[in-house]
Amino acid sequence: MSFIRAQAETEERGPRAELPLALKLAAWAANWEPPAPDEDVARRALIDTVCVALAAQAHPVAGMASALGVPGQWAAMAHALDYDDLHLPSTSHISAVCMPTALAYGGGSRAYLAGAGAMARIGMLLGWRHYDAGWHTTATAGVFGAAVAAAVSLKLTDEETAAAIALSASAAAGVQRAFGSDSKPLQVGMAAHAGAQAAELASRGARPDLTAFDAWLRLVQATSDRVQDEAGSIPGGLAVKIFPCCYALQRPILAVREIADHLAADEIAAIEVRGAQSTVKPLIHHRPLTGAQGKFSLEYGVAAAVLDGFPGQWSFSDAAVTRPVAQQLLRLVRFAPGATGEGLLEGECEIAIRLTDGRALATSLRLPEGAPGRPPSDEVLAQKAATCLDGLELGVADIDWGSAASILAANSP
Repeated sequence: MSFIRAQAETEERGPRAELPLALKLAAWAANWEPPAPDEDVARRALIDTVCVALAAQAHPVAGMASALGVPGQWAAMAHALDYDDLHLPSTSHISAVCMPTALAYGGGSRAYLAGAGAMARIGMLLGWRHYDAGWHTTATAGVFGAAVAAAVSLKLTDEETAAAIALSASAAAGVQRAFGSDSKPLQVGMAAHAGAQAAELASRGARPDLTAFDAWLRLVQATSDRVQDEAGSIPGGLAVKIFPCCYALQRPILAVREIADHLAADEIAAIEVRGAQSTVKPLIHHRPLTGAQGKFSLEYGVAAAVLDGFPGQWSFSDAAVTRPVAQQLLRLVRFAPGATGEGLLEGECEIAIRLTDGRALATSLRLPEGAPGRPPSDEVLAQKAATCLDGLELGVADIDWGSAASILAANSP
């Protein structure tokens, strides 16, 4: 009998009847056979993640992250532009962590979906309270997702996969104060690196205490210590970003675009954004001076929607954020908080624009395009991919499970 199995059975006979959660997750991940709809989700996530990673190949973080090994570097690249997909129920960027890790170890859709499913479930155990407290769930839950993605790619046993999860508890960290700096994508890369290393250590016989994962959940005050039987690999689906910035900006930008078309900056006297407080939780930079800070600024995101119409990658550059007209306009934006709420899409986003001639414009938006309940059109996805692949002799049709790792390797600094 293996050490880990013996330990699990000892736990079962102890005061707590439950098996260690690491072993439960490992058994699910190692034996999960994704249905056809999940394979379609994985295919879309593959293309989106590879495209946004390639778009960041010239970003300074891409070169720095080579210190984190292959999965860490690719994960940091996938998150560098904050253009990657988001799992709303856990408030975490699942694909940026799990896709690069699976690809780095030769895994396919099943490895990605197993890691993504584990990360989603752990993020949901942590709940909104974890994110609201200032943790960066992509990093804290991400290390476990990476461990599972690597373990499945390496074809580890249930016991070895459980060991990888338990070992990862030693590296589960990440804070929102990093938002708007190099630390944000780098801590995502560090999560992928640490999770992958945990899987390699487990494959070499590392024997952790499996209950370390349960203990970690208690330390961070998870809302539960039980994985619910959720449907599908990734419960709730994935939200795709239309604009290269924090997901909390997607809805305000789209709402502003509905009523501010053809408005000049000097026609605007004031802009008020109304919504639940939770919807602006990540938007911590109110007077941004860099492109990275602009991605986490409600004031700048709204200003960019007025000035640029469809804010793209240039809109979130240092030069764009420091435009005098942008700096002037963002000072006219204020947020009127409503209920506390939970989640980035709580309630509706309401926009009220007061013009210098006395007129008023207003609108509200429940779901932004790209949300699971409002999937993006094929045209929008094609445009996003084309923008990301601009300058490369590469098209979407060239990206598949067999080619993705080679494409990333060839385009990483």
